[in-house]
Amino acid sequence: MIRIDLMVCSPIFLVGLAETVNNAGIKVLAVHTSPDQDPSWLADAVLIDVDTVDDVSQITRVATCTSVLVLDNEPVADTAYLRAGAAGVISKRESAERLVDAVRAVTSGSYVLPGDGGAALVTERPAVDRPVVERPEPSRPPLSEREEQVLRQIARGLTHGQIATRLGISPHTVDTYVKRIRAKLGVGNKAELTRAALLGRLVPDRPQDGPVDSIGWSAA
Repeated sequence: MIRIDLMVCSPIFLVGLAETVNNAGIKVLAVHTSPDQDPSWLADAVLIDVDTVDDVSQITRVATCTSVLVLDNEPVADTAYLRAGAAGVISKRESAERLVDAVRAVTSGSYVLPGDGGAALVTERPAVDRPVVERPEPSRPPLSEREEQVLRQIARGLTHGQIATRLGISPHTVDTYVKRIRAKLGVGNKAELTRAALLGRLVPDRPQDGPVDSIGWSAA
């Protein structure tokens, strides 16, 4: 599943945009009103409405974290956004289908170019003078040692009851830890928690939480 952040200041436009991507199976992790706000660390891309941008340097800052698709007001957009580091620019007048295609393109490593005939998808870097954007590994929000232990066990497929038994705590305490983990990482279901554990390298080849049993899991 593709995960995106939205940076939109218009509530009306936001409703339509969120409905469009949700109907396409794209998950909105968070909504921001300014590029000065940090995108979610699990976001595969950020869609930025130009009405939220005061300076193209804000796009460059976000592009260091993830792919950026700029939503412009005009059918033919200014390539300044591409030069600033955006992976694509698309007019807000485009169809819902074209918008979804653009999101999928920038999250797969392709680029979206504006034009009179509508947005065009290309696989090679556009011929514009754009900066080489170095993206650091996403930083994981700090979890306590116990929260990391719980997340590790979730990633291995254990139920809350099994985790409670292994760690010597009550199921209620496990539930509390899970709520804290979800709040810190901004994720919801078990699949997303597992993905977070893998991205954060919390599931090594040989777990270190305690003695390893015959199937390679920690017996702690």
